Amino acid sequence: MKTLTFWFDPISPYAYLAFEKLPETLAELPIEVVYRPVLFAGMLKYFGQLGPAEIPPKKVWTFRQIAWLARAHGVPLDFPAAHPFNPLPLLRLGLAHGRDGACSREVAGALFAHVWRGGADAADPARISGLAQALAKTATEVSRDPNGDAVKAELRHNGDTAITRGIFGVPTFEMGEESFWGFDALPIVREALTAPTWFCASDSPWTLAAKLPTGVARSR
Repeated sequence: MKTLTFWFDPISPYAYLAFEKLPETLAELPIEVVYRPVLFAGMLKYFGQLGPAEIPPKKVWTFRQIAWLARAHGVPLDFPAAHPFNPLPLLRLGLAHGRDGACSREVAGALFAHVWRGGADAADPARISGLAQALAKTATEVSRDPNGDAVKAELRHNGDTAITRGIFGVPTFEMGEESFWGFDALPIVREALTAPTWFCASDSPWTLAAKLPTGVARSR
């Protein structure tokens, strides 16, 4: 059975949409999915980028597009009270109810629902405390301290591992040596799993795209 690693941060609306539509994408395929929380802001810092919500006009477009995508794909979505926000407590909470740097689909779903359902403040300590209590009752893994050194180390390790593997954003779907980024990559993921020949050929545009030379580099 093949394994797909779903790298996500609940701060990302695109990751939420991808999470909701992933079962449909993988329908009838023998795929094991590993849900791995990662700090998106850490990737942005490493690669010297701003997040979409940190550029005012891009933020407007991003949330308009998200609203349309959710409607078009039939995914329930409510904007949180404020965005961006600090997702660290949620990421650590997910890992606290997981193991080996990953969590179950149920735990990941609870994190996404906390942010993208209901329109409340995702960073509200009282709400996060309530989520922690709910997960302690329902999660299959033994609950750990989300602020403990072990959980913090797992999150840092996830970030370092993702960057080492060339992962620069969320959601990312990692399968073997290949990674596919973004909600709109779901059809590509499906094709790569069901008809992989084009992706593997040495003379295919997919392969050649990775070898495209840089004409000019803009100074930062």
